[in-house]
Amino acid sequence: MNTTQTETLPPATDVRYAHTLEAARRTRWDIDRDVFRGRQFDFKAHFLPDGLSLVGEQSLSFLDADARRLMSQIQGRTYANIFGLIERFINAKVLELSRAYWFGDQTALAALVGFSQEELKHQEMFRRIERMIATGMPPGYRVIPQANEVAAVVLARSTWAVLALTCHIELFTQVHYRRSIDPDPGLSPLFKDVLLFHWKEESQHAILDELEWVREDARLTPAARDAAVDDFIALVGAVDGMLQAQASADVGYFVTVAGGGLTTQEVRRLEAGTLRAYRWQYILSGAEHPRFLALLTGMITPAQGERVMQALATLKG
Repeated sequence: MNTTQTETLPPATDVRYAHTLEAARRTRWDIDRDVFRGRQFDFKAHFLPDGLSLVGEQSLSFLDADARRLMSQIQGRTYANIFGLIERFINAKVLELSRAYWFGDQTALAALVGFSQEELKHQEMFRRIERMIATGMPPGYRVIPQANEVAAVVLARSTWAVLALTCHIELFTQVHYRRSIDPDPGLSPLFKDVLLFHWKEESQHAILDELEWVREDARLTPAARDAAVDDFIALVGAVDGMLQAQASADVGYFVTVAGGGLTTQEVRRLEAGTLRAYRWQYILSGAEHPRFLALLTGMITPAQGERVMQALATLKG
């Protein structure tokens, strides 16, 4: 190699790669120094706000204050575990996408590698949260979906569909924090800080998801895109199946911990309410996000959009 010649690389694909890279450097945080700071979870407080747990719905009015708090803590525990497994497949896909920039746009490569490092950090944080919460709650709680199994199911689908799902996930974290978590003063301070620092980095990830999704879309033929839409619908269905299993397990754990006292009808209402909350948290709050809808409808035909809307409509009922 001629060492007197300055190496030149192609210009940045999009200035937003550079912007997200700089934002990541400014907001970089450490699990122990910035988030945990030697603290434990406050089990006298809620973990998730009512806007996410939906425990304040009229249909669940039979739950007293203690029961609502316990349910918010169970849902918060599941929230941490679900994000931990979600980020397993997101990280794998991000590393795969980075290959396109190995010998080209080094700014985009750095942004995606940083994205991967942050996702690995989030997984570690959520694993530690599960261990910490487990010490303060009775035994018997179970996480039904397993991270590697979920990743295998998701990554078997087309890249377009995986990026659609990922973009949708990153966007709903913004909705959750801004609309429900940040305004609620009654949450466990440590749990609220976990979600704050998670949100800070996910807000940059959402931009990178969008960039990569649009780039992938530009590569597709109409037939490939139509198949990818079906893949996305299938992934939404797979997520819903995961949520149904976890909602049932969480209500079963609640009934055991709360010591009974609920009628069969009340248990059924709690199961329905918990599944409704999980569908809102992990599917509908992202699918209804204006940015996600604008991106999606800008890529697909009205007929394809109708297929997606019909699939989502079955979850709203």
